[in-house]
Amino acid sequence: MKIKRHAVLGLLGRYLLMQAGAVLAAIGLEEFLVPNRIIDGGITGISIILNYVTHWPLGLFLVVLNIPFLFLGFRRIGKGFVVASVYAVVSLSIWVSVFIPLPEVTRDPFLASIFGGIVLGLGVGLIIRNGGSLDGTEMVAIVLTKRLNFTVGEIVMFFNVFILGTAGLVLGWDKAMYSMVAYFVAFKVIDIVNEGLDESKSAFIVSESWKEISKTLMERFHRGLTVLDGMGGFSEKETKVLFMVIRRLEIAKLRSAVHEIDKHAFVSIHDVHGVSGKNVK
Repeated sequence: MKIKRHAVLGLLGRYLLMQAGAVLAAIGLEEFLVPNRIIDGGITGISIILNYVTHWPLGLFLVVLNIPFLFLGFRRIGKGFVVASVYAVVSLSIWVSVFIPLPEVTRDPFLASIFGGIVLGLGVGLIIRNGGSLDGTEMVAIVLTKRLNFTVGEIVMFFNVFILGTAGLVLGWDKAMYSMVAYFVAFKVIDIVNEGLDESKSAFIVSESWKEISKTLMERFHRGLTVLDGMGGFSEKETKVLFMVIRRLEIAKLRSAVHEIDKHAFVSIHDVHGVSGKNVK
């Protein structure tokens, strides 16, 4: 019973956070981007262009244009993801209808693209982090990447180049360039929301003094590490490889600790994403 209650509360929390994300995304669109004729990428960008051309409600286009992609996602990706995405899209559609553009916010297109991108990115990032999506082109990209020799990111970028090119023809090339700024800012903010400001790194350490290094690192960083079995490529001797996840700001501290014990130790640092676990933070 406790497990079921915990699962329900967790699901409720996720949907509340997606609702907050929809509110932020709507503010970014209605108070910054749309009044200044600046668009985002994907279905949202197409919706803004159609809203400008036809003067029909933006929320209507957000829902209608996403329907075929949501149907595709239901068949190919999964029920849970699509249900969360439907909730997010409908919520955004409602909120963009609620908010009224306020002239006093800003009518400087550069400021609008920067701050609109930030607020929109925060909203979209919250929705993605909690299992939903606002952009049907991502679902198409996930399906196409299985058939084409392109990554999801490359396919989404192709769609967005086409959309921003259309914005240049319809809204003017200066607006298209501001839209590129807004898209880039939103993209980076989404990354920050999902990965965090304090970027994680993985460290691989090879040394004959691995036992002493292992003990020193656990004492200084107050977290665990993993000892892997390895073999030298030239020497063909068995060796141990230490694997540890650290923060970006801890790289110098780790190198210093290792080289205090073995000046010739091999240390390799790599970017990692989606790190979780009680011994990480």
